[in-house]
Amino acid sequence: MSEKPFRLYVYPRLQGAYGLTLSQKRVKSNPNGNGGSTGWRRLVRLYGMQLQAVAEDIFAILKQGGYRPGDLNRERRTPLELAEENGVRLGLLFMMVKPLTKGERITGISQGLKTMPVEEAYYWFSKCADPKFRGRAQRALRILLAGE
Repeated sequence: MSEKPFRLYVYPRLQGAYGLTLSQKRVKSNPNGNGGSTGWRRLVRLYGMQLQAVAEDIFAILKQGGYRPGDLNRERRTPLELAEENGVRLGLLFMMVKPLTKGERITGISQGLKTMPVEEAYYWFSKCADPKFRGRAQRALRILLAGE
């Protein structure tokens, strides 16, 4: 797998705003065992109030990846490539806050994810990104981090 298996795309929205799409590189193995095809799967999109609420967290994760806050703007057309740990943390953040509207829950989740050990973040990401389990896993993690 690539050294940077996550990509963050910026897409323009109405009235000068933008949204973000996080994608993960996937490798489909060939049945006869010699390599395989690669592609990108969209994990989650975030925009609006939820994006604004976690903007500082996003900038902090991007800074760890060597980007500046100014690199994230409405006119950007090339994706920001992210290392695995940064992509996992960003993916969890996006998945957890996307359906929320209460600021205190978003803040609780954001704080919980910041202090989460990397191994635990990988565990929850694997559950929350899996189409088979994601609904229950995301709900469970939201309850764990911010209560009901």
